[in-house]
Formats: sequence, C-alpha cells, structure tokens
Amino acid sequence: MTPVHPSDPRRDLGARGERMAAAHLERAGYEILARNWRCRTGELDLVVADACALVFCEVKTRVGASAAGTAGPATALEGIGPGKRRRLRALARAWTASDGGGRRHPPSVRFDAIGVTVDRRGRLLELQHVPDAF
Repeated sequence: MTPVHPSDPRRDLGARGERMAAAHLERAGYEILARNWRCRTGELDLVVADACALVFCEVKTRVGASAAGTAGPATALEGIGPGKRRRLRALARAWTASDGGGRRHPPSVRFDAIGVTVDRRGRLLELQHVPDAF
C-alpha cells in the first residue's frame, strides 16, 4: 500500500536537523516555546527562550561534502540569505502579535542561526550555533 504522504528526503533531512538543534538548545538551558510555527508568511523553525532573550532560531541542515553532487551553499549557515532574514523578521512579528506562546517573554529579542551538517546516513558531523546571527 502506498502511503498517503510519501516521504520527502529534503523534508526528512530538515526535520532531523531541527530535532538535533532543539536537543542542543535544551541542553544549553533554553526552553522550547514553539516548533515549526506557521502562518501565511511562512514557518519559524524554533522559538526558544532563556532568562535573557526570546530567540527566533533558523535551522539549516546539509549533508556533508562527502555526498557527491550536492548543490547549493557550501555550508549550512550560508543558506540563510538576506531574503530569508527579512522573512524571519516578519514571522517573528507575526508570532509575537499572535498569542506568542501565551506567556510573558524576556524583553530582549534575538535571531540565532544553527547549521547542522550530517553524513549520508544522517549522523551528526557538525552543529554550529550562532547567537545573534542577524
């Protein structure tokens, strides 16, 4: 029997990277407020908070260079260009204008980027967390 929603390798890769990024942030003491929050403007990967800041975190996942024939940016973080940054700011405004998780947040707002590089089997090779990336 064919699944109703066949597996999309790119979506699966992104979801794997987001799980790794969320685990990294939780180990670092952040509270996960939202995952994959969507509105008509797009999607926020992770919204997290610590005692100092409300953080909107963009996660980019790539398969390491050992996978021949991969196209696109050389590193995961290079995939977050100016257009994506503008969209993330608009999404952050939409999230805070909505219920914003339904609770009070730290006054400071920050945009972090996390680049996740995995091997062809999906095992973590590198995770780069850049606080206040843009």
